[in-house]
Amino acid sequence: MYLIVGLGNPERKYDGTRHNVGFEAIDAISKKFGIEVNHKEHKGVVGKGIINGHKVILAKPMTYMNLSGECIQPLADYYDVDPTTELVVISDDVSLSTGNIRVRKKGSAGGHNGLKNIIALLGSNEFPRIRVGVGECENGDMVAHVLGRYDAEDRERVDASMEKVIGAVELFLEDDLDAAMNKYNIKEK
Repeated sequence: MYLIVGLGNPERKYDGTRHNVGFEAIDAISKKFGIEVNHKEHKGVVGKGIINGHKVILAKPMTYMNLSGECIQPLADYYDVDPTTELVVISDDVSLSTGNIRVRKKGSAGGHNGLKNIIALLGSNEFPRIRVGVGECENGDMVAHVLGRYDAEDRERVDASMEKVIGAVELFLEDDLDAAMNKYNIKEK
C-alpha cells in the first residue's frame, strides 16, 4: 500500500492559492485514475484505489498546513506504510520557479512548516517528496505570497506541472525515484 499526500489548507477560501498546490495535485491524480477522495479518516480526506497495479491511498490533510503530520503519521501507522519507501508528500516550494517540480528521496523541510510538522511527527526526514514550484516571494511578505493566487500565466504553468507530478508519482510507484529525479528535476539558474 502506498500513501500519496498533497498538502494544503482545508477551507474553500484557500482553493487556488499557492500553498494548496498539493491538494491540486491530489485532485489531478484522483481525476486521472478515477479515485474518489471523499472519505474522512485520521484528520484528512482520503480515497483508495489502484494506480498501474499498485494499491494507493490518496490523502489531503484537513488539519491546516502547519499540522499536516497530525493526519499523515496516523495514516502511515494505521495502514502500515513505510515512510521511506511507501509515502510521498506533494507540497509547494517557493524556491522553485512556478511550474517546475523537484523530486527528492528525503531532505530537510526547507522552511516549509507543513514539512517541518511531518518530519517532527514521523521522527524522520527520510520520506520521498515532490515539490511544486510556486515562484519566489518578491515583496517580502511570505504569508501573503503562499496564500495568494496565481496570475493567468503562472496558473497555466501550474496546471501544466500536474502532468509532471503524475509522471513522478507513477515512477515512485515503480520504485524508481532516481528516474523521476533524472526526468523532472530541472537545474535552475
